[in-house]
Amino acid sequence: MSKILLKNAEIVTMNSQEEIMKGDILIENDRIEAIGVDLNPPDVDKVIDARGKTVIPGFVQTHIHLCQTVFRGRADDLELLDWLKKRIWPLEAAHDEESLYYSALLGIGELIQSGTTSIVDMETVHHTDYAFQAIASSGIRALSGKVMMDKGEEVPKALQENTKQSIQESVDLLEKWHNYDNGRIKYAFSPRFVVSCTEPLLKEVASLSRDFGVNVHTHASENRGEIAIVEEETGMRNIEYLEHLGLANDRLILAHCVWLNDSEKQIIRNKGIHVSHCPGSNLKLASGIAEIPSLLAENISVSLGADGAPCNNNLDMFNEMRLAALIQKPIHGPTAMDARTIFRMATIGGAKAIGLAHEIGSIEVGKKADLVILDLNHFHTFPSYDVDPISRIVYSATRGDVETSIINGNIVMENRIMKTVDKETVLQEANVSIKRMTKRMASIV
Repeated sequence: MSKILLKNAEIVTMNSQEEIMKGDILIENDRIEAIGVDLNPPDVDKVIDARGKTVIPGFVQTHIHLCQTVFRGRADDLELLDWLKKRIWPLEAAHDEESLYYSALLGIGELIQSGTTSIVDMETVHHTDYAFQAIASSGIRALSGKVMMDKGEEVPKALQENTKQSIQESVDLLEKWHNYDNGRIKYAFSPRFVVSCTEPLLKEVASLSRDFGVNVHTHASENRGEIAIVEEETGMRNIEYLEHLGLANDRLILAHCVWLNDSEKQIIRNKGIHVSHCPGSNLKLASGIAEIPSLLAENISVSLGADGAPCNNNLDMFNEMRLAALIQKPIHGPTAMDARTIFRMATIGGAKAIGLAHEIGSIEVGKKADLVILDLNHFHTFPSYDVDPISRIVYSATRGDVETSIINGNIVMENRIMKTVDKETVLQEANVSIKRMTKRMASIV
């Protein structure tokens, strides 16, 4: 057993009342044991003086590609389909076990240092076990899965797989990693998108998701060219087709959803589908601006994700929160997407998307201890007098203000020093890996 006491903090709870209070937080093992003023429990192993600091629930990012982190800077200034065919698919085809492992650790280090404690991650076709090993050793909470691709034009040979193989490898990984470390790691079936998946594969994914009770994580309606291909091949738009195949339910997490019609919005609402909004990626790939205010007005579940490093080019939730708020205001007015709405999406909204709102996403007694300590005592976050702390976090704070990150009751970063990821080794191996991969690309694509 271990006990950690955070003393004298400003606590942004994100509980049902969205209370903000001053006080202490007692962590016992992996859970929050008590919240109050002047807590003085016996046998505390560690006391963290959080006077003048702000404690928030760890961010939950619902769309990430750890496998792509080493591609950062190698796929700039392209639209989605060219970005995939010319850069990303060839790079993913060049991955080996070691490069995928260090790509995942590189992304995880960045995520933890910027306050993200939980992710929904989509890997590549091969070597996914090594990404899970990186997730396991780092301490981050993750819902992850092997990407599934059993069709598509201009797909490198090294990424081509048959339906049976794709499904079997996914099930094998699920049986090995789902609920690892008392549920810290969970598995999600991850078909890339309709364009690269056959109907038999998607139907089997729907069946397996139901049988195992696990999530499905895919892309949908990100780009108008993608939608045109789906309509030509199926006679339906993305969301209609997914419903037709039996995938439309509350286990489905859809990244992007930039271009939806009214019928698709109704399906998403009625079926309880979760939307992951990725404003940074949508802007950089020139995909468009998702109609998030209208989705929220329909009580649709919307959360936030940075997507991958080569289409953003960072994994910083502070950046995504600010963008998500600002890009809607010229369209819908200054009161659209206020700070509390955004912060809700970044915390409890993400927890709801992955079915863990009863465990994470807010600071409440009995919940998992996934907490982040912010130091907002800086020029760029002052004055603090009579200012809503959530406004300071969404509009003024940066990832450099994250001082300490705690996941599952374990301190994974303290005073900006990583505890579970060897930064020097990961940075060195990231360069070694991408150098090796670029040499390999020409011979395997």
